[in-house]
Amino acid sequence: MRPIPPFLPFLPFLPILPIVLTRRVSIRPMSRLFLALVFAVACASVVQGQWFHYPTADVPRLANGKPNMKAPAPKLPDGKPDLSGIWLSSKKIPCTKEMSKFIECGSEIGGAPQALNIGADVQGGLPYQPWAAALVKKRSEENSKDDPHARCLPDNPPRPFGLPHLTKFVHTPHLLVLLNEVNAMYRQVFIDGRPLPVDPNPAWNGYSTASWEGDTLVVRTNGFRDGLWLDMAGSPMTDAAKMTERIRRPNFGTLELTVTVDDPKAYTKPWTVTMNQEIWVDTELVDEFCLENEKSSQRMRGK
Repeated sequence: MRPIPPFLPFLPFLPILPIVLTRRVSIRPMSRLFLALVFAVACASVVQGQWFHYPTADVPRLANGKPNMKAPAPKLPDGKPDLSGIWLSSKKIPCTKEMSKFIECGSEIGGAPQALNIGADVQGGLPYQPWAAALVKKRSEENSKDDPHARCLPDNPPRPFGLPHLTKFVHTPHLLVLLNEVNAMYRQVFIDGRPLPVDPNPAWNGYSTASWEGDTLVVRTNGFRDGLWLDMAGSPMTDAAKMTERIRRPNFGTLELTVTVDDPKAYTKPWTVTMNQEIWVDTELVDEFCLENEKSSQRMRGK
């Protein structure tokens, strides 16, 4: 794994601190003022009590009332697996000595290691083109100050699957909608047989269509805008990129997700990562918005 930039590891996560403060982790008392100040600068306030503990309907449960994560996956009316649910990365960032200065170790941090480096599990690292490797080095030396996430811009796929935000899947036989907590972001995946656009207007999310291969939903996306970031390290994705996601729900509590990025402008060959998700029940999305024209991340520096 390429070393994490020396800046505080969670700086690009500034817009997600409302969740950190309200639901996901235990904060050390000495860090509360720091986080409160960052929270005030980077984010709008969060309203408490947004059905965080309201029971989710139709959840298979064990005798003790806990969700039965190994129960069979639900089905759509057409018999295909229903991917609906609220999901979060099942792999978490370990609480290191650096992290423990701000977050109580033993508590859940929330994001996946791939949020820091999407190629963390790729043998030999991502196959950057020379210019892309130089760009990642430059972005790391600059402490990721231009990261779109820290600047309140949208998070392009597949990046949301690694960030510490919940994503709600709303699945019908002809459409899969992904609703993310951050800035009310959404993404549409059409399962109605339409082809990908030939000459699309570049977009943050690109344009996604899908088809079934057995019980696996295969999502194909093109039409990305140029200059996207795939992780905190600044791994680029260009307007030449095509992305394929393979999504399978083997049981109630798990989404098996593999992502293949084919971007010949930025990489010497296609590469694939696994970004499995786990279901969250008896809770809801947070109404969370990043402050418009946020500039604090550009002024803050690591040692």
